[in-house]
Amino acid sequence: MNAIEETARLAVDCGYRIHAGLGPGLLESVYETVLALELTRFGLRVDRQVPIPIVYEGIALAEGFRADLLVNKSLIVEVKSVEKLAPVHGKQLLTYLRLAEQPLGLLMNFGCATFREGIKRVVNGHVDFASSRLRVHQDSSPGWD
Repeated sequence: MNAIEETARLAVDCGYRIHAGLGPGLLESVYETVLALELTRFGLRVDRQVPIPIVYEGIALAEGFRADLLVNKSLIVEVKSVEKLAPVHGKQLLTYLRLAEQPLGLLMNFGCATFREGIKRVVNGHVDFASSRLRVHQDSSPGWD
């Protein structure tokens, strides 16, 4: 298993334990804080609220995009606490992945009754990752399974 897949596996495991321990429906900031703590306990580097600029024709435009978590400088984790994920949530994460030129992201929704309902993978233009429920390539529009 490659490093980013192992990082993603650890993040999903931590998310599951947090959902089981705290239950669904708290504010996103609670889950983000606790998830960052748990990931650092595994020795992973976790940056919170990472600014993501738009770079267009060599000019960086700071438009206020912020990824919830950047894990080991390669995995973006976007935390939600809503009843049901909407397609816009996947587009949000894909935007962050493309602008930050990162290969993989996890969308974790802690608002669902079960954690399994709320976890989605978004892949940015790569085909060498494990099977995803959500696979998005740069030359296509996002699609949900």
